Amino acid sequence: MLYWLMKHVFIGPLLKALWPTKVVGAENIPDDGGVILAGNHLAVADSFFMPLRVKRKVTFPAKSEYFTEKGIKGRLKKWFFSGVGQIPIDRSGGNAAQAALDTATRLVREGHLLGIYPEGTRSPDGRLYKGKTGVARIALESGGLVVPVAMVGTDKVNPIGSKMWWPRRLEIRFGKPLDFSRYEGLAGDRFIERSITDEIMYALMELSGQEYVDIYAAKAKELLAADEAGLRPKVPAQPSAQDVARIPDTKVG
Repeated sequence: MLYWLMKHVFIGPLLKALWPTKVVGAENIPDDGGVILAGNHLAVADSFFMPLRVKRKVTFPAKSEYFTEKGIKGRLKKWFFSGVGQIPIDRSGGNAAQAALDTATRLVREGHLLGIYPEGTRSPDGRLYKGKTGVARIALESGGLVVPVAMVGTDKVNPIGSKMWWPRRLEIRFGKPLDFSRYEGLAGDRFIERSITDEIMYALMELSGQEYVDIYAAKAKELLAADEAGLRPKVPAQPSAQDVARIPDTKVG
């Protein structure tokens, strides 16, 4: 009920009015069953605009700290993040990544629509970075389809480092579902998981039109910070032909 109110009464109408959005391929999202929406990640705003354009409820795993802060501010945060479809991930144990994977896999098995960003963090410069293999592990262990989602323009609405949201026209592109059932039973195989992840990232590259860089976004942020401090060369620009060509060739079977 809270999610519906946030989407249709409180936040949704305002966002739709201020940020007109073109939606392409929404029919590619199955009407039911566990599905993984794997998106590029340009801005915090991605998690707000994309669910507005999907008929089903989209659930994003989130840090448990968003839900456990004390006082009135903490209660408001919990109310807000619960209302926009986020669920807490307990990171207090020794393996936070495994806790996140287990929760995400359970959600898809239970028939939910899971939102996830394979890059692991926002792109530091608008380019598309190497995907982490967690998305492949979730797909293999849950049996869910993967629908690639390309956000276009959200980095202009909510630039990194800015607390303001600026009026811009947006576009959201949903690609054809990717079915990895041919790899059933192969969860944990690093080569298979890397192959699946690269296939997803290639689909995102084609869908978004972004330039692909074959390093992790987190590493790119470190390199950019070092470059700003004058300590090393910039993050590689256009990837080599070998880097781009290798992605679609990673399918197995």
